[in-house]
Amino acid sequence: MEESNTECKNLVDDSFEEVPSKKVIEFKPPLYRQRYYFVKNLVNKHKPKKVADLGCGDSSLIWMLKFHSCIEQLVGVDIDEDKLQWKGSKLSPFMGDFLSPRDLNLTITLYHGSAVERDSRLLGFDLITCIELIEHLDSEDLAMFPKVVFGYLSPAMVVISTPNCEFNPLFPTVTLRDSDHKFEWNRLQFQTWALDVAGRYNYSVEFTGVGEPPAGAEDVGYCTQIGIFQKNITKTESCSSEHHSEHIYKAVFTASYPSLQQKKFRQLVLINEVFREIQSMKHRFVQNLKLQDDREFAKSEQSDGIDLSKTCITFHGPVFTEAEKTNIESSPKPFCVGDKFYVPLERLFAYPKVNRLCDNIEALKTLIADSVGLNSDGSAVKVDLHDDSDNY
Repeated sequence: MEESNTECKNLVDDSFEEVPSKKVIEFKPPLYRQRYYFVKNLVNKHKPKKVADLGCGDSSLIWMLKFHSCIEQLVGVDIDEDKLQWKGSKLSPFMGDFLSPRDLNLTITLYHGSAVERDSRLLGFDLITCIELIEHLDSEDLAMFPKVVFGYLSPAMVVISTPNCEFNPLFPTVTLRDSDHKFEWNRLQFQTWALDVAGRYNYSVEFTGVGEPPAGAEDVGYCTQIGIFQKNITKTESCSSEHHSEHIYKAVFTASYPSLQQKKFRQLVLINEVFREIQSMKHRFVQNLKLQDDREFAKSEQSDGIDLSKTCITFHGPVFTEAEKTNIESSPKPFCVGDKFYVPLERLFAYPKVNRLCDNIEALKTLIADSVGLNSDGSAVKVDLHDDSDNY
């Protein structure tokens, strides 16, 4: 739950009413973005596959995290159903997602529900984030929060951010930064609570924050304080399936993204890459033929076939490592017989972008067989050498 860029301008603590001339503190980037970037960097470091954001608000953090290739499941939970439904559409796949599918599957789900309700669909997550959430909980919900998040859901990592009230006197007029906040803790209060929670549920916790104080006020600490909880896994601890299915949340949005794990999308990408490589090889060959003089060309036609070992090795476009170049150069060369141009499947399979899309040459052949022409023994793709339209 996010405060705006003009946060901390609501109510005034009596002890600070006499200093209304204080300058408005501006954070660059804005404080809410700093919190999101903090989570983003944490994801880059730990590579979680399943991430849930409790109190996701307008789902901006979910939107930012969907671009991380390591994540396969993203879940947002918030008590404001209207906000979830309104913002859900921006999480849907766009045309570009189909043209360039992800390597891994990705499912995004938004639930209407409370962070203090148990729902078994959030079990087994690698990371749960609670960004500016706990200060919105009343005393009863705050007491229930650790039992649900740490005791029941028990993810590998939990990130909790909350305002640091020691920073508040630096703002022109403020007691609580948001009218819905039930409390705002200083660093000692937050750390005492966090250490107690960590101890009870077998987590370790470290503290940091975002929102640097201005020069001369370093002693107040970060504007937003953050606790990073990591679960302590013991050798005797094992994953338990004793939890019964509890589906309390209401799903208000779900989307599945195209990926290379789905055969139809992997096949489309593979065929496109095969066509591109064949076109590139054929183009280089034809260009070389045009540059040869009649005598050199006549010599090259002394046999039924033309060896392209010299004309098709020049590398253009993608940058290859030396190992990749060696692998390509050592594979069977494209060749031409009459007006037909042949590219061995082994040659295609040597290209990294093709190789990563299929496990072996037989799989390559199976995936492209309905879209390209093959020679009689199925070992090479066959196309017309001088068909400028290249309608394979």
